[in-house]
Amino acid sequence: MLTQAIAFVVEAIFDLFILSALVRFWMQVLRAPARNPLAQFTMALTDFAVKPLRRVLPGFFNLDLASLAVAWGAEVVLLAILSLLQGVELVSGTAISVLMFLALVKLFRLTVYIVMGAVLLQALLSWVNPYHPVAPFFEALTRPFLKPFQKAIPPIGGVDITPVLVLIACQLVLMLPVAWLESESLRMMARYAL
Repeated sequence: MLTQAIAFVVEAIFDLFILSALVRFWMQVLRAPARNPLAQFTMALTDFAVKPLRRVLPGFFNLDLASLAVAWGAEVVLLAILSLLQGVELVSGTAISVLMFLALVKLFRLTVYIVMGAVLLQALLSWVNPYHPVAPFFEALTRPFLKPFQKAIPPIGGVDITPVLVLIACQLVLMLPVAWLESESLRMMARYAL
């Protein structure tokens, strides 16, 4: 019971940090404006880890690799802590490499969730308050995913249904490749870690 409570608290704290670092990475990739409270929060929460790492790991093709590395490293540490709390011994190099791969899969899963959340919030803001200060932020995050669908499917009766199609596509990505990669990684970790 105590182990579950500790795991819950550790996972909640790490997940908030990992989410912030990953959002920071995608903000930079998609050129999302940083002059809004949500962007400022993610920057303030991750500055202590990202800024020093940028001296060692510079950007590449306008990608903020330091933010991505911080998110991945935090995910690896989280998975290692959770594995140790469950009694899994991470003694072999293969188990650690599987753990590192699982961390990448988890980051990809979280990226899909970020897209889904941004699409939902952008759609809600476009109906309720399209001039809200965070509207350009969500518009920048969702544009690359909505645009291909919007080119193919015009609004029906003045209603843009492309956010629903993006959500369906994201759910399919989560159900098929991501779930398979996750289950295979966990199966391999269970075999090599013991």
